[in-house]
Amino acid sequence: MAVKPKIAAAETAAKDLVIEAQAERIAGSTAADPAVTTDQGHKPAAQVAFVNPAARAAFAKMEFPMKDQMDKAVNVAQDFVSFGQGNVEALVKSSQIWAAGLQDLSKQFAATAQAQMDETMGVFKALAGVKSVKDAVDLHTNLARSAMEKTVAEAGRLTDASFKLAEQAAAPLMARLTLAVDQFAKTA
Repeated sequence: MAVKPKIAAAETAAKDLVIEAQAERIAGSTAADPAVTTDQGHKPAAQVAFVNPAARAAFAKMEFPMKDQMDKAVNVAQDFVSFGQGNVEALVKSSQIWAAGLQDLSKQFAATAQAQMDETMGVFKALAGVKSVKDAVDLHTNLARSAMEKTVAEAGRLTDASFKLAEQAAAPLMARLTLAVDQFAKTA
């Protein structure tokens, strides 16, 4: 991000303004006698600020507690932004997994329904060629039994696949939650 160079430029500008303000304040009070020193024993700030480059360098090295606070605030803001971006990425990945999984489940369901329909049509064709009522009842009974067994088996398989899909789709979100808890624990 371009925030740090902007902060550095703002700090430099602020230092220059402080130097100029001090110079004007001291120069205004000591304008009659330029040899007068300030109450700290220095030459007037007008001379220090604009004549003595060593003083300017020393002033530039001075610590400003607000700079540390600004750096911390910028770092916290950057952390929030990057953490938020990670959350969005996890949500997108989870959504993609979910959508692909639902598509696969739908295909499996459609294939099962198609196979059941084909079996039913085969039994109806066979019913057209039966010679006795007993054969028709046997075909119908076998169809019902087969349909029930396949329905139970497919329901179990689709339920397992649904649970696996839910786990896979939730995994990126759970990873972000774990990361959030770990980071919160570190800061607390």
